[in-house]
Amino acid sequence: MKQPSVNIKNKRATFDYELVDTYTAGIVLTGTEIKSIRLGKASLVDTYCYFTGSELWVKNMHIAEYFYGSYNNHSARRERKLLLNRKELNALQRELKNPGFTVVPVRLYLNEKGLAKLVIALAKGKKQYDKRQSLKEKDDKREVARMFKH
Repeated sequence: MKQPSVNIKNKRATFDYELVDTYTAGIVLTGTEIKSIRLGKASLVDTYCYFTGSELWVKNMHIAEYFYGSYNNHSARRERKLLLNRKELNALQRELKNPGFTVVPVRLYLNEKGLAKLVIALAKGKKQYDKRQSLKEKDDKREVARMFKH
């Protein structure tokens, strides 16, 4: 039986931030959390990453409680550790020292082995006028696509 593909995106990240570099990280999860993710019951809204010592953590990621979880269910918004290799962690920590940079989750998916992976991006915050420009470009693309459709 083939697992349905799970692909949860953080649409707000590309609107609010200019993505500079992306990394794919593993996540430390409990049994009920991975079961909820397999059902697609997760959200990356208002999620961000931060360093504690030399470890990278994701905060505010919502994974709904598993329906059949009983007493060993997880709390929906707990902080979860991200798994990257030391070289990637050091590069991210070095870049975060620059003002205006942050690490945001972009996409949560299951790989071919069934493991949950989180695509994170080193991002720089956009100004208000940059956001307006992004919306204008998006509208222009939609208009061009509509013209070629007819």
